[in-house]
Amino acid sequence: MNLNLDQWQREILDTKGSIILCSGRQVGKSTIISIRDGERACKNENESILIISATERQAEEIFIKTLTYIQDNYPKMIKKGKDRPTKHRIKLTNGSIIRCLPTGMSGIGIRGFTITKLTADEAAFIPEEVWGAVTPMLLTTGGDMDLLSTPHGRAGYFYECYKNENKEFEVFHVNSEAVIKNRPISDTWTEKQRDAALRHLEREKARMSELEYAQEYLGEFIDEFRQFFPDELIKRRMTAKREDQVYSKYKYALGIDVARLGEDECCFEILKKVEKKVVHVENIIIKKSYLNEVYDKVLFLDKLYNFENIYIDDGGIGVGVFDYLLSNPQTKKKVVAINNRSRSIDKDDKHKKKLLKEDLYFHLLGLMERGEIDLLQDDEVYLSLKSIQFEIVKEKNAITKTKISGSYSHITEGLIRAAWCVKDQRLRLWVR
Repeated sequence: MNLNLDQWQREILDTKGSIILCSGRQVGKSTIISIRDGERACKNENESILIISATERQAEEIFIKTLTYIQDNYPKMIKKGKDRPTKHRIKLTNGSIIRCLPTGMSGIGIRGFTITKLTADEAAFIPEEVWGAVTPMLLTTGGDMDLLSTPHGRAGYFYECYKNENKEFEVFHVNSEAVIKNRPISDTWTEKQRDAALRHLEREKARMSELEYAQEYLGEFIDEFRQFFPDELIKRRMTAKREDQVYSKYKYALGIDVARLGEDECCFEILKKVEKKVVHVENIIIKKSYLNEVYDKVLFLDKLYNFENIYIDDGGIGVGVFDYLLSNPQTKKKVVAINNRSRSIDKDDKHKKKLLKEDLYFHLLGLMERGEIDLLQDDEVYLSLKSIQFEIVKEKNAITKTKISGSYSHITEGLIRAAWCVKDQRLRLWVR
């Protein structure tokens, strides 16, 4: 293989047995694990490799990279015809097979396999119940596990394995700063790319708290972080199912989290009011979306659901979509801007209230605790809610505040806005 790998990636590739890879974001962990899985499957007969993650989207990332690697390096080993690769399976001519499956919240959909290797991506976010379904698959084969993830608090299966008290794993800890600074300049990693990456890290360091940056980019387990929505509470509230039609007798609300610069996922969360509660009826994600695409999607959804209110953050990139919606006769009386600024709570502008993002999060938490919201049975929704963490931050004036953040927060950001429809009539947020 003539690959431009970092030194830590080469060490992982050379390691036999099970490994733990704890890292910051965007270091290349999925790339090296996909090579590791591809090499093992191609160089050994009758390997059975299972790639899992909490959601299908995440599991497919390593799976697709593994298939691409095999196609580039061992194309003749990939079976064709009825055994050609599918969305979840690669069969090789030497009898090896690679599968990829989402775990869901219980792991019930992945029971029954006997495997020689398990690869778990973002293992810290896989529900604890899943591991009881997964680990017996390796019992009769004496197989290996590759667990890779960014940290998510000092608890759970991934953290316990990371401590490696029984010496079952080779542990690798990689932080984003070190990778960017130490990666040799080459055709695939230029000085321009390195400098741009370092500037990005500086912006992230300024935007985040010190602890949040340490977890997300330095790959450190942080004691002070706590999960905002407990697992048990999330699972208890995830009772709603998608509906195959829109009912005119219900009032619907839309919460939007706008993607940044066409790179992230844009989310549309739809709730309906049912007597004394609200029900989550749809979670829609579009990728690499630009402002005009988001705007068109809102108009399309509004024609279907005839929303009572459309909630959007008009700060940052969202302001462009907000302005479009405010100027369109179809949506101008429905769109409500939610951000961190003071805004009127009466028509005469005599009373103001500052609505913080934390207010929105605590409002959703309260609805969940009181049983006043039913959430969709959707793995992506679970993952987003589980990723939300909080820390208590002391400011310069010695006042403490709760800072809330999450690595997969986009769905939850849409949800907290849509859920504000419950309070909207009482606060009377006027849009002018």
